[in-house]
Amino acid sequence: MMGGRCSNLCFCLWPSNIKSHALYSSDIEKWAENEQLNLPAFKEYGLEELKAATSNFSANNFVSEHGEKAPNVVFKGRLNGNGRWIAIKRFQSSAWPDSRQFLDEAKTVGQLRSKRLANLLGCCCEGDERLLVAEFMHHETLSKHLFHWDNRPLEWSMRLRVALYLAQALDYCSSKGRELYHDLNSYRVLFDQDCEPRLSCFGLMKNSRDGKSYSTNLAFTPPEYLKTGKVTPESVVYSFGALLLDLLSGKHIPPSHALDLIRGKNFLMLIDSCLEGHFSNDDGTELVQLASRCLQYEPHDRPTVKSLLTSITPLQKEKDVPSNVLMSIAHETTSPAQVSLTPLGEACSTCDLTAIHEILEKAGYKEDEGIANELSFQMWANQLQETLNTRKSGDSAFRDKDFTTAIKCYTQFLEGGNVKSPTVLARRSLCYLMNNKPQEALADAMQAQVQFSNWPTAFYLQAAALFTLGMDSDARETLKDGSSLDFRRMRQ
Repeated sequence: MMGGRCSNLCFCLWPSNIKSHALYSSDIEKWAENEQLNLPAFKEYGLEELKAATSNFSANNFVSEHGEKAPNVVFKGRLNGNGRWIAIKRFQSSAWPDSRQFLDEAKTVGQLRSKRLANLLGCCCEGDERLLVAEFMHHETLSKHLFHWDNRPLEWSMRLRVALYLAQALDYCSSKGRELYHDLNSYRVLFDQDCEPRLSCFGLMKNSRDGKSYSTNLAFTPPEYLKTGKVTPESVVYSFGALLLDLLSGKHIPPSHALDLIRGKNFLMLIDSCLEGHFSNDDGTELVQLASRCLQYEPHDRPTVKSLLTSITPLQKEKDVPSNVLMSIAHETTSPAQVSLTPLGEACSTCDLTAIHEILEKAGYKEDEGIANELSFQMWANQLQETLNTRKSGDSAFRDKDFTTAIKCYTQFLEGGNVKSPTVLARRSLCYLMNNKPQEALADAMQAQVQFSNWPTAFYLQAAALFTLGMDSDARETLKDGSSLDFRRMRQ
């Protein structure tokens, strides 16, 4: 329970009831102290690098909630080399025709760094491609947790925290000269690995250089945008008010309808029935008041972002309870072996390198059949017998557990031929693990996935390398991917 039980909610909404709160300075100072993040500087990515990270922009990697029907699709990907998960927004080909304008705008957004943002890591401008690369958020969107929850609704304390963190994100952006946010809605609020709410950096850029700033239903857009087609700081506050309605109701209610309910004092119809008895009368009144102020027709009647912070900060409940606890999402501390895994998956989950070696040796090159045929043709046509001999030498060293020699031979083979063998990459990956070189092992396993995108072994070896690097959560995620592919194969 959060606050006293209120069987009959009764709100009194008059302007004179709006409380004036001072910011909890200690909270704001604590947040500011922790703003430094361990993130790389903004960079320009190559198109091939992003293709490799997303299995050539495979539909399996869609994370847009509307999938390929979204105007600009977002993909989940994983960078080769460091294993970082990323989100890639791919614009329609007609968007941002001037690559210089796109790059300049992206670089400006890329200078922002905040733990309240899903930060922009880079972009790509090659040919007609316009792509943004951001941090990947593992626990999906506010829309999913508010409107499409499976087990339990979002708790009141967590809804208040979302409102606060969102206001802090907007305040941070404003302080850095980025007051405009395009199409602020529940899809733009994401939850990171710790279930902390973050604001997507994608909304800091328009959907196109000269195109629309809003893609949602026009019933939710600020009235001045309908007149002028321009976003202002006051427009962002209006959209924030619409988001407060989402948090209050657990539904996507058009602002005009909500304001009619507020004026008619039919507030109960605004409140999520799942919340009854879990929050105080005063808190509900305060948030409804704030939402109605944000949704005023005249922009100058709306509060500033600073005043949003002033109003929301004192409402916070259970401030010391971690977000994942409030959302009933456990940190992934259970043994990965509890996931249903094949023997190779089990071995990689525990980093049992001896068992991995035995399984790879027994499996041989059966996954390379098409590639082996191509190699055979090249040997006949181009006399590449020497290249084949280096692989055979590597296999002999691998069998004898001479992993240093195996690395040397496999490297010669991979560098000497035009065809990359996933099996050789997998074997060299294990050799690197045996030689305590997990970063190189991860790179080989990821390259094997590029060559053979649905090969569970490539995912399992990535997991083993990630566990060795101490990236346990990412490793568990990769194990699940490998297991899913494995059991899909079994059903075929």
